[in-house]
Amino acid sequence: MRAPRILIGATGSGSGKTTITCALLEILKRQGKKVQAFKCGPDYIDPMFHRTVLGIPSKNLDTFFTGEKMTAELFMESAVNADISVMEGVMGLYDGLGGIRKEGSAYDLATVTDTPVILVIDAHGMGRSILPLIAGFLSYDTIHLIRGIILNRTSGAFFETIRPEIEKSFPVEVLGYFPNQKEILLESRHLGLKRPEEVEKMAELLAKTADMLEKTVDIDRLFAIAEGASELPDSDILTTTDRASELPEGSTLEKDSYGKQKVHLQKSGKRPVIAVARDEAFCFYYEDNLKALEKAGAEIVFSPLHDGSVPKEADGLLLPGGYPELYAKELSENKTMLADIREKAELAMPIVAECGGFMYLHQTMEDTEHHVYEMAGVVPRDCFYTGKLVRFGYIELTEKESNFLPENGSIKGHEFHYFDSTANGDDCVALKPVSGKKYDCVFDKNSCFVGFPHLYYPSAPQFAENFVKKAKNYADRSEVNS
Repeated sequence: MRAPRILIGATGSGSGKTTITCALLEILKRQGKKVQAFKCGPDYIDPMFHRTVLGIPSKNLDTFFTGEKMTAELFMESAVNADISVMEGVMGLYDGLGGIRKEGSAYDLATVTDTPVILVIDAHGMGRSILPLIAGFLSYDTIHLIRGIILNRTSGAFFETIRPEIEKSFPVEVLGYFPNQKEILLESRHLGLKRPEEVEKMAELLAKTADMLEKTVDIDRLFAIAEGASELPDSDILTTTDRASELPEGSTLEKDSYGKQKVHLQKSGKRPVIAVARDEAFCFYYEDNLKALEKAGAEIVFSPLHDGSVPKEADGLLLPGGYPELYAKELSENKTMLADIREKAELAMPIVAECGGFMYLHQTMEDTEHHVYEMAGVVPRDCFYTGKLVRFGYIELTEKESNFLPENGSIKGHEFHYFDSTANGDDCVALKPVSGKKYDCVFDKNSCFVGFPHLYYPSAPQFAENFVKKAKNYADRSEVNS
């Protein structure tokens, strides 16, 4: 299988990976190429920017979550129909699990998928010292994946001076540079970059960035490096066009406003419907999580912020993470939605909630100014803002009593939040893979699995299957009662 591909890596966080990646995606789209974007690691914001550029979902790839074989398969599943796949790395190229292990690093992803790496270096304030920096990164590249370099935040004059020195010293091409542009800086907040919808004049900013990169980087050569990537083993994974023939009778394949394909089903009692919260307040998704649910059920989108109630077709409810604290007043004022979710919980509708979704289910929630608002009250506790990271990084979750997971099973995920609760739950045990630290978390009883951890379903496919089975049982009970 031919799969032209590159990975945009960097020497560290803040080096300009997202800016360079988005500009490159825009240029390739302008050229009429079919582009698929990926993000290395447990990141939600960067894929939003990719989706804004391309109009189609970006996917996460993570070797800690899914190991070598499945990660490669997940890549091939989406890359099969693309003219080029562009992966955006995470942190520094070699920074993985706990900052010291290879799993989860951009380099490990490049190794598993045999992908050429373009290394972005923030050259601002540097001169000849850039040479030993490059030497160090190349010395760690034992299988010679680094094929090109882009110098960020530097001048054309310095680029022309240092380029021959680099190419004389090392067997790597310097593809170009990107000048220091303060007006192109993407703003951050406590959970990372702001969402693309919040960036003023996003389309104009994107166009300007792409125009600049097209002038200062050899895009044709970069594409040639991608085309030179090795062939991958043939895969029997279905393409998206094949999926239409596999849909249940009476179903159609549609796209939502985010450009994501979804199955639309008539409620028949045979397959459940999972209502997925998706709006400004709840926006943290892994595309492969939604796909895992679609394989066994159907997904419809609703908004706890704007809608008056949960969709009547719903047999299960998924509340993901996001920024509910920024919309706490509006969420609190939507009384009919809060009451409906509370009623659905009392009727034992299956509910999975992660981080921001978990916060929303509390009796009360603070915003970042410590104003307190009434919430759904499904979790009769209070959620408050700490002003600092409470828990951060990869975890592996096991249940104390099997419910959503098989006996002795586990699921991988991560935590990243500045809020805490007066009760985090104690039905699961979280294990930090590097330190070995353990702690209790999550309310995991009967039909509910709610807590701060973000989960990655492909690391434990049984989780999504059991969620859907619980929704199916709820649908069957509802039909009998009606």
